[in-house]
Amino acid sequence: MSETYLAGIIIVLLTSVIFPISIVLIVSRRKMASERIRKEIILASLEKNANLDVKELVNKMNESKKLLKEKLISKLEGGLITLFIGIGLLIAACLASTVGGVRWMLFNCIMGGIVCTAVGIALLISYYIGKRMLAKEIEAEEKEKCNK
Repeated sequence: MSETYLAGIIIVLLTSVIFPISIVLIVSRRKMASERIRKEIILASLEKNANLDVKELVNKMNESKKLLKEKLISKLEGGLITLFIGIGLLIAACLASTVGGVRWMLFNCIMGGIVCTAVGIALLISYYIGKRMLAKEIEAEEKEKCNK
């Protein structure tokens, strides 16, 4: 077995197995820690004030920090960024093919460009559909924010 073949296998294992598993573990531990802290806050609040309405406290703690409009704008932003990355990769593949780039590099650029472009278009479509469907909710949310 050659050293380059072994290095390729190691790189593939790192990127396709170990990194995703470690990301999932980090995110799940963060969520568990957040839930533990929330429970501690609720228990401490109940110890200090026995007449506290737990449902109201939980609702206040669960309130989304982002408004619907902000969520839609972040979806638009992500869609545009991903779309432009995909277009950039496709342009890079075209330029590399005219210069005489390496075949595997061209293939990776083309596949990555297609995937990024498709994801970007999907996010943009999701933004526009969400904007139409949630127009009344966004308006009500803005009125509620102005009344506070």
